[in-house]
Order: sequence, then structure tokens, then C-alpha cells
Amino acid sequence: MRATWDFTGTRALVAGAGGIGAAVAGALASAGAAVLVLDIDKAKLDRLQQETSGFVSGLAVDLTSADACRTAVGRTVELLGGIDVFVHAVGVNDRRPVLETPDEVWERITAINLDSAFWLGRAVGAVMVPAGYGRIVYLSSVSGLLAHADHSPYAATKGGVNQLMRVMAREWAPTGVTVNAVAPGYTETELTRAYLARPGVRASLESLVPAGRLGRPADLTGPVLFLSSDESAFVTGQVLYADGGRTLV
Repeated sequence: MRATWDFTGTRALVAGAGGIGAAVAGALASAGAAVLVLDIDKAKLDRLQQETSGFVSGLAVDLTSADACRTAVGRTVELLGGIDVFVHAVGVNDRRPVLETPDEVWERITAINLDSAFWLGRAVGAVMVPAGYGRIVYLSSVSGLLAHADHSPYAATKGGVNQLMRVMAREWAPTGVTVNAVAPGYTETELTRAYLARPGVRASLESLVPAGRLGRPADLTGPVLFLSSDESAFVTGQVLYADGGRTLV
């Protein structure tokens, strides 16, 4: 993509090598940033590194471990010399009614989506706050606002991410660190591919979006890069809905 912002000299950490995370990492690298991506799936990291001609590096890590998250942030500082931008683009879902959601599903989704958001954000904040500068962006979801059926753990974690982001923003605003979130609507990624392939699902979801289509990972890079840039220095504690108007209906 054509870089709208110049991130030359910026050190960026991205958690999640999936569709949106990969797109954001590539966009940051294209804009000149040094980018390190965290993911448990080494194959995804290797593929991303190849797709970006080596301009994005990867570190395989289990983000459901507090110690692993803390260690990964420390390793990032060693490799990049610091962290100026952190993007949390980690998320999994398992669509079931509340009464059919077992404990292990709840625990897995909250560990990946919400616990890692806290553990990584806390560790990154410990780097940015003393430095007096930082941009943190969480990938949330319209499910953090809308009550979608069969989404209880996912919706709870995204609502939790929104409130976690606000508290971090409130605490760190005096230090020059901003914390915001970008909330997509349904976006075509690995996470949603199987669900969208079910008969009638795509058409039904598209009918709820005033823009008339589902999101794509590239639709999220502009909002994330804006919130990662100096142009957003006076924006903090906000959820930017990049949803084609889904939250309007």
C-alpha cells in the first residue's frame, strides 16, 4: 500500500500474525517502521516474513502466558532498542449459545483475547511510560458494543478490551502515551472464513452493513496507522469503529 504516514525510525510491536495483524504489520513496514510480530504459529510468522521480503520479523510466543508475554516484550526491546508503537491484533472466537459454551471454551477465548491484552499492554506500558512516548492500539470489535447471539466469550473479551484500553489511556495520558482501539465489523479473515462459507451467512451479514459489504484487512490499516502516528497525539481512550456503518443500524 502507499504509505500515508512516515514511520521511518519507529519501532513497532504487533501481536497477532493473522489477517488483520499481518496487514497492519505490512503497512507499518511499508511506511518505514521496524516491525516485530508475535504469534504462537511459527508458520504464519515465516509466511509474513516472506511476504514482506524480510522487512517484518517474527517471534513465536504463547500469548496465554503472562511470563511469556513479559519475556516477549523484553526481547522486543533488545532487538529493536525500544517500542514506540504496539498493536494488539489477537483474537479467536467460538460461536455457541451461552448454555452450550463449556468452561474450557470460555477460558481459552478470554486467555487469548483479553488476558494477553492486559499482560502485553502492561509490559509495553512499562517501556513507554518512562520513555514519555508511545502509541498503543487494540483491535476490538463491534461485538464489544452490539449483543450478537452465540458470541458470549468473544463479546465479553472485546468489551473488556475497550474498558481496559480506557483505563490505560486515563492513567498514561499525562506521560505522552496514547491508548486507543479500532473496532471492525465482520471482516474476511481466517477467523471468519468457515463461518462466512455457511449457506446464507454472508448475504445476511452484508444486509446489515450500510456500505453493502464485509470488511477486509486492508480496511483496518489506515485507522490503525492514524492512531499509531503523531497526528493522533491528542486522541486517547477512543474506540474507532471501522465497520461500514454496521453500528448505525
